[in-house]
Amino acid sequence: MDKPAPTDNSTVTRRISFPDYELIQSLCGERNAHLGLLEKEVGVSLNLRGNVILLRGRDWEVDVAERVLKQLYGLLEADYPLYPSDIQYAVRILSGDRSVELKTIFKEEVYISSKKKLITPKTINQKKYIDSIKNFDIVFGIGPAGTGKTYLAMAMAVSSLIKKEVNRVVLARPAVEAGEHLGFLPGDLYEKVNPYLRPLYDALHDMMPFENASRLLEQGVIEVAPLAFMRGRTLNDSFVILDEAQNATSEQMKMFLTRLGFSSKAVITGDVTQTDLPKGKTSGLIEAKETLRGIKGIQFIYFSREDVVRHRLVQEIIDAYEKMESQRQA
Repeated sequence: MDKPAPTDNSTVTRRISFPDYELIQSLCGERNAHLGLLEKEVGVSLNLRGNVILLRGRDWEVDVAERVLKQLYGLLEADYPLYPSDIQYAVRILSGDRSVELKTIFKEEVYISSKKKLITPKTINQKKYIDSIKNFDIVFGIGPAGTGKTYLAMAMAVSSLIKKEVNRVVLARPAVEAGEHLGFLPGDLYEKVNPYLRPLYDALHDMMPFENASRLLEQGVIEVAPLAFMRGRTLNDSFVILDEAQNATSEQMKMFLTRLGFSSKAVITGDVTQTDLPKGKTSGLIEAKETLRGIKGIQFIYFSREDVVRHRLVQEIIDAYEKMESQRQA
């Protein structure tokens, strides 16, 4: 977590009282696990006494912890199901911008997964991403792994399908490892391309029960296909997602973007630092970022390590590689 530079190292003690005893228990977590996590994230000492939480630490640390506790309590009052990971996200957000209201982010309901878990944005950029998908027909989500680019886009797509805002969902991915020349691989066409599309299937099955997903796939209401299979098509009344777009060539990106028909949306996700294209091939995502900038109706959302919603070590791994790249360039 990026903490502001302290101006005063003196220790302060503060008390926060909450009226609802049951909500306090949810706020603190089982065996005060949430309080322990908040202590670790911020560096304060927290003690629960009845309906009062005592905070002790440096003034700026106590201030962050107080804001986190009060805003999470407000979310619980609004029937938000609090998860341990929400403590970390709340600390990250409020440490960076103390004026943010967590309700405007965490209460943005995108979809309820097949595991009955509410899918919501967890960072400011994820909220901007969701808002952009709602308001623009073409949205690019660009940033490192683990920032929720594809997962949130798929949640929005499935939600749109269920609400009958679109008639079908198309999920595409470049099969770049095989150069999209799949003939030399063993098996039928499905067996050839399936390994490259497996991550999309996995995310889809997390969104809805396996039987439902299988039925919609069989009916063609949801389609998972290599990017090369998009050529020559026009996609009307569709929600189209291009994943791993950094591995699309310039020609493929143009082909994909011009498939968009009436009453359709397209979301393109990728990480420009992870291109696997052969030398001499231009990444369509990198080119589109420059070429399409400024076109009304197209929105670019850029994610950073602060938006990573995986294991905390993923942030540190991203930092380490970015540092190495900077040293190489220098």
